[in-house]
Amino acid sequence: MATSSSIDSILVENRVFPPSDSMVKHANIPGMAAYQAMCAEADKDFEGFWGNLARKNVVWTKPFTRVLDTSNAPFYKWFDDGELNVSANCLDKHMGTPVENKVAIIFEADDGSVSKVTHKELLARVSQFANALKARGIKKGDRVILYMPMTVEGVVAMQACARLGVIHSVVFGGFSAKALQDRIVDVGAVAVITANYQMRGGKEMPLKAIVDDAIALGGSEAVKNVFVYERTHTACKMVAGRDHTFSEVLKGKAPSALRCRSTPSIRCTSSTPRAPPASPRACSTAAAAICCRPS
Repeated sequence: MATSSSIDSILVENRVFPPSDSMVKHANIPGMAAYQAMCAEADKDFEGFWGNLARKNVVWTKPFTRVLDTSNAPFYKWFDDGELNVSANCLDKHMGTPVENKVAIIFEADDGSVSKVTHKELLARVSQFANALKARGIKKGDRVILYMPMTVEGVVAMQACARLGVIHSVVFGGFSAKALQDRIVDVGAVAVITANYQMRGGKEMPLKAIVDDAIALGGSEAVKNVFVYERTHTACKMVAGRDHTFSEVLKGKAPSALRCRSTPSIRCTSSTPRAPPASPRACSTAAAAICCRPS
């Protein structure tokens, strides 16, 4: 820490904190030498480097033959002739391995309670909800809006959409009815997945009511289903024939795995409530993340 006669500055930091021996032993990159070797390999042949990682760490339903397409630079395409399912790579690939019983999610709720979900448990919950969506006619290529609180069920909903090949757009649970309506109309959503309320600072904040207001603004006639996770015990208004609680749609649905299909998602290019252009994302972005993800 640099010190003057009147001001203490902590902007200059030269301390180094080496990892413990046990951490180094179990790390995917065990030390600086291994890291530098990996960087040198990537510098020498970066397409070969990423291609090898993708083949080693990602399960492909249709193997890619081209790592990088530069024909329309700067709009680059990675692994564009390959096909995969993100959910299968997050969950199914670990079944039958020690990873299946490792914790996939640690969730701390608003009241401080903590729950843990293993990869195997998550796969069962995702498959069950995917079967529920399929039973309601949600199919590959459909577009769905997720307007959820930060809960395990939000992850379950995203993964379920990914398994079915449903194009999903995640909307921040703090956005207004108008901001939500813009996104429903923009993507042409046929369904919305939401919750009755979300908990913030010990208080119930409505979500389902905002979905109702968004749909009432018009332009959302394509929405035929609204799936409502019961985050709290407080009832909310339900529209007969359109709205379904999670407990209703999950009843009797087996947690059997569905055939996974390739799936893109839609992401807005801005996190502000204004209506930004929506950008379709293929699976290659997630594939790159999976390549770098520790087991």
